[in-house]
Amino acid sequence: MKNDVQSEAFNAESTELTDGFHLVIDALKANDIDTIFGLVGIPVTDLARLAQAQGMRFIGFRHEQHAGHAAAIAGYMTQKPGVCLTVSAPGFLNGLTALANATTNCFPMILISGSSEREIVDLQQGDYEEMDQLSAARPYAKAAFRVLKAEDIGVGVARAIRAAVSGRPGGVYLDLPAQLLSQALDAERGRKSIIKVVDPAPRQIPAPDAVKRALDLLKSAKKPLILLGKGAAYAQADADIRALVEKSGVPYLPMSMAKGLLPDTHEQSASAARSFVLAEADVVLLIGARLNWLLSHGKGKTWGGPKQFIQVDIAPTEIDSNVAIAAPVIGDIGSCVAAMLAGIDKNFGKPPAEWINAINERKQKNISKMAITLAKDTSPMNFHCALRAIRDVLKARPDINVVNEGANTLDYGRSIIDMYQPRKRFDCGTWGIMGIGMGFAIGAAVTSGLPVVAIEGDSAFGFSGMELETICRYNLPVVSIIFNNNGVYKGCDPNLNPNKQDVAVTAFVKGARYDKMIEAFGGIGYNVNSPDELTKALTEALASGKPALINAVIDEDAGTESGRLTNLNPQSAAKKK
Repeated sequence: MKNDVQSEAFNAESTELTDGFHLVIDALKANDIDTIFGLVGIPVTDLARLAQAQGMRFIGFRHEQHAGHAAAIAGYMTQKPGVCLTVSAPGFLNGLTALANATTNCFPMILISGSSEREIVDLQQGDYEEMDQLSAARPYAKAAFRVLKAEDIGVGVARAIRAAVSGRPGGVYLDLPAQLLSQALDAERGRKSIIKVVDPAPRQIPAPDAVKRALDLLKSAKKPLILLGKGAAYAQADADIRALVEKSGVPYLPMSMAKGLLPDTHEQSASAARSFVLAEADVVLLIGARLNWLLSHGKGKTWGGPKQFIQVDIAPTEIDSNVAIAAPVIGDIGSCVAAMLAGIDKNFGKPPAEWINAINERKQKNISKMAITLAKDTSPMNFHCALRAIRDVLKARPDINVVNEGANTLDYGRSIIDMYQPRKRFDCGTWGIMGIGMGFAIGAAVTSGLPVVAIEGDSAFGFSGMELETICRYNLPVVSIIFNNNGVYKGCDPNLNPNKQDVAVTAFVKGARYDKMIEAFGGIGYNVNSPDELTKALTEALASGKPALINAVIDEDAGTESGRLTNLNPQSAAKKK
């Protein structure tokens, strides 16, 4: 009897165990996820340590929102969900903004957060950072899951991955209570619980009759237009999209994050005649673009007279969301574009010469007018001459990633800075939020291993400026250019307080030296006052391959309120009347 007890004790001691910490890392690695963006603290610090020890990269941020933005843009670039790791409650809430933005923009991302124990949360007994995070996340995520048992971690990660990338991509929340991470179980049982997701984003083939209906409508058009959205860039069907545009001969218009699918200098690009083609086209083929606020919901003065729409989208529920869609083509973009390309034969014909000539005439007129504006050197600089200097440097480096945010800085930047390769331009996207700058820049640099130029309004930069320390800590090749005009929109607004207390609601500190911020963390700072100085500084910064920041002094009176979106500001609208 004594020998039997000793034998059982020996077997128990020799059994190999694993725990929730290891299983989370094992599940991520099994699905080729090799990087985590996040911020450590209770109860996830050891999870981050273990990830690093197991060969994964952990990129630690100063604020969870920016870690989430980095994860989201990594997902957009790779078609694999980027992962953001946060602590419970406040850390989770900080990451929730990025999760909501990822869902709205259709970026595949997984927000993983530690949380309090269910039995305490449900009875509201006042645990450390007690919060029902799962319920809070659900309205802002494509899907949300909680794992309570270690043997279910493999399933939880697999479901999160599939939900993030299948169909229309989006943000997914994965809730991991603290007790789960320390749960132990037999290692062999743990290994068997890990799931390698097979075909997480299966192709969805369009119906042949839908493809034929779309092509027949496009062929009949007198003034056809192809409109490319960031979904088209995400699809990575670059060759087929270019072939469809060129084989059909139809002029195209890229949304800002679709720039570079074809070079902005392509002869069929209608970007320089944007207002004209939107108003005049009679048939518009939407590929990976939605008729949301960015396209005036497909209605109103922007769109001129009546027109018919062809919409390629993976989500049937998106069809007719704002206006009637004459020819929906439902499926993944790669399959839909390939099917449409195969259907274009020698009898398809090119668009009428009158339409092409009218576009080219308008393009040349607008390009010539803009060239005169861009050629003017002002002192202090305005947005146009500063962006011209950046444009000319970046023209020689089409591989560089460009992040762009702000009001005027964004609005002018997306029309002046040409892109030549796909998935190289990142901005506020569908939700139109500020604060994506440094997170996107870090995510793009880590994911691609290539330099990033972040062109930032001084207001936009303020949301994420502390991440300069993160950039320097990881020695990332990110050059931030701050368009410093001393305020939101402009820095010269008057103080309206009758007692003259405080400063104007849009004003910042005059003459701020943002270049000194990066120098504090060991990076390279530049302060420039002219286009020539900006050209020299950007060229040197890129050549160094080091973290750098250029404080570009802009005329504080150069900006306009809300950039080109003055109609969204009720006060501005009232002033117009």
